[in-house]
Amino acid sequence: MKTKASTKTPAPVTPPDNSAAPVIDLVPSFLRLKKILVPVDFSEFSKKAVHYAVRFAEQFSADVVLVHVVEPVRYPESVIIPPEMEEANQARLKQARKSLTAFARKEIPAELARECVVHFGVPFEEITKTAKELDTDLIVIGTHGNTGLKHLFLGSTAERVVRLAPCPVLTVREQEREFA
Repeated sequence: MKTKASTKTPAPVTPPDNSAAPVIDLVPSFLRLKKILVPVDFSEFSKKAVHYAVRFAEQFSADVVLVHVVEPVRYPESVIIPPEMEEANQARLKQARKSLTAFARKEIPAELARECVVHFGVPFEEITKTAKELDTDLIVIGTHGNTGLKHLFLGSTAERVVRLAPCPVLTVREQEREFA
């Protein structure tokens, strides 16, 4: 038995400010964002992603979680890693925590709940793992727009996060429109 698909458009909603133009409610009423994860690499791209996340957080009264991943230095398996490298890695993690906390204070309004998380590992793996562990509702991630051979060989953290994330992902490109 075939059922006919509904092509009914949502009814216009009168705007709360009583302006003349009706607003069509396109966002499902069940959409609830409680926690928004934003990967930060301190670039302008991630800064722009944070600005998008802040606007969503303000709209939905959501918490913003910033995550930064410190990548390990790659060594061949046959090379013995000196103990000093572990000390250097711990120093990098400590510095990353300080930098991320300062970044959060600067970029996220004080009235919004925020959390900073720093991990050591492969960025796309740590980002998706953090999203699962924190039961994130949305990931907002900046893209760097790599194309051609660079993209082919390096891959894209944002692309891998989109494929592996346990929740919706909003990618913010360099040339996206700005909020008014």
